[in-house]
Parts: sequence; C-alpha cells; structure tokens
Amino acid sequence: MSHTSPVRAKGPADLLALVPGLIGFHPEDSVVVLTVGEATQPFHARVDLPGDPVAVEGLTRHLTTVATRNGVTRMACVLYTDDAGLAEAFGEELDRRLGESSVGLVCMVRADGERWWPLGLHPDGRAATRGTRYDVSAHPLMAQTVLDGTPVLGSRRELADTLVGTDVDQIGRVGALGDGILARLGGALSAPLGPRSRRHHLGLEGRWVRQCVRRCLEEGRRLDEQEVARLAVLISVSVDVRDVAWAEMDHANADRHVDLWRDVVRRVPAHLRAAPAALLGFSAWLSGDGALAWCAVESAHDAEPGYSLATLLSDALVGAVPPSVWRPFPREQLTLFAQA
Repeated sequence: MSHTSPVRAKGPADLLALVPGLIGFHPEDSVVVLTVGEATQPFHARVDLPGDPVAVEGLTRHLTTVATRNGVTRMACVLYTDDAGLAEAFGEELDRRLGESSVGLVCMVRADGERWWPLGLHPDGRAATRGTRYDVSAHPLMAQTVLDGTPVLGSRRELADTLVGTDVDQIGRVGALGDGILARLGGALSAPLGPRSRRHHLGLEGRWVRQCVRRCLEEGRRLDEQEVARLAVLISVSVDVRDVAWAEMDHANADRHVDLWRDVVRRVPAHLRAAPAALLGFSAWLSGDGALAWCAVESAHDAEPGYSLATLLSDALVGAVPPSVWRPFPREQLTLFAQA
C-alpha cells in the first residue's frame, strides 16, 4: 500500500489510466482501491484478487479497517479480472462492509485490459454485459505519466524482476570477494558485543559503512564490486552495523537510497541479499512506492525467511502505515556507537 498526492479523475476511464502510474505496472487479477476526496491519510493499494470466499471476507474486512483508520470517507475500486462472477461477489462484499463503516464506494468497475464494466446493476435493473472499450496507452493521463518520467512496467512480475541481477559473472565475483572478507574478519562481527577490541572493530566497520553510504548518496556514483561486497557482508553479519545504514535514511533522501540498495541487491548472491533487500524495501516505502517495497520484502524473505527488518516492513505495509509517521532515530544513539 502506498500514499499518494491528489490527482483529478472524472470517471472510470481516468481511473484506469491512473492506476498503472500509481502502482508502477499494469495489474492483472488484482484489487486496486484508491482514496477519493479528502482523507486524513489518502492511500492507494493493490492486492491479489482472492478467489476463495473466506479470503474475500478477510480482504474486504482488512481494506475497510485500513480505510477507516486512515480517515477515508470515499473510495474507488477497480477489479482486474476476466471472472465477472468473482468480481461481482467481491464488489458486493466490499460495498457492504464499507457502507457499514460509513465509507462511500463512489466508483467500482471490473476491467480485463480491453473493456471495463460497472459492477452492480444499471438503474433500469439490467446487468452490465457489453462493457466499454478502453486504451490506457492513448489516455492523456498515461501520456503525462510518461512525460513525468514515471516507469510503468507490464506486470508485477516485471517489477520484481528489476531486483534480479542479470550479470551472473559479476554476482559470482562479488560473492567471492564477500567470502574473502568473511574469512578475513572471522567471527568478530557476528559475535555479540563484548570485549573492548570487538566493540572497537565493529565501530570502525560501522563508520566505514556510514561514510560509504553518505559518499554514494552525495556523489551519486555506483559502488565498485569490492565496496558492494564489503557493504553487503557488514550489514548481513551485524544488525548493529546494518542499523548504521538504516539510520542514514530520511524522507528527503529516500529515492537515492532506493537507487543505492536496488543496485546492491542486484549484484550480490542470495546469501547476502536479505539485509540490502530489506533496506531497499524500507527506502521504497519511505518514498511512497509500496509496490516496490513489497517486492523487496519478498526478495529479503526468499533469501532469509523471517528476516526481522523485512517482517517489520511487511507489517507496516499490510497495515497501510503512512511513511509520514517515520522519524529517523538519532544517529548518536545507535547501539554500535553508544558501546564503542
């Protein structure tokens, strides 16, 4: 789920043209909900369209809870599916639940990529059957998205694939460099903070991480393979060192962190991917890109199931916690430096 800036839409055709730019790809078999009008915390969300009645009940209840908690009074919903019956059933349940919570569903349509249909009955009691043709590629709002430089991919799978490195040789080299760094450091970084020498060593590595991240953000340059390997190893074997990189994030530099950590994720082998993927996800969430944040969470959990920072982020995404609530923790209070 992502929070967004206001955009004017006059009807279903406008909504269908807006959605790909808002979520970063053309959805399929999906539920997309968007805030209409004023709200305490406007948001939009895309989730897989459930086919099971129990899952439908759970999702509609969750979306209603999120809408009311964020002070939303009106919503629009687009169901991307070829299954008209499933769309009608989901739409009826969502409309009922939102109505019970005094949230108005002002527009609800089903779309299959070529035609859209209003869900429910027409005023004369006839069900909508023919549908209305649409082409988002020719819509002015999609043209504006392109002019703004906002990337729109063909599917969620394509978005997830942007986190997968294609240079196998480079990934192998980074992995070998990482193995060498681990061998050289031994168990010093993975052991609990204790002896003075170990704390001192961790402090030195943490300061290198901080300098590396800051230099990369300030200069806008790409890390070399040695830097990628060292950075990935350090944030992977020590949560305290990882938190040094995390503490460098704020709302103003979140986009630059996305570029940094996406590049690292694409260049490291799987056993070093969880920590940078989680940092990528967090920076994507801070920048308002919920779809990318979810893909990064999945990448982190694929590399290390249950990775703590990825789990924390997934809870925030499920709960539609707005990025505006995030306050970077004071860098001087980092555990690593407090004990160094």
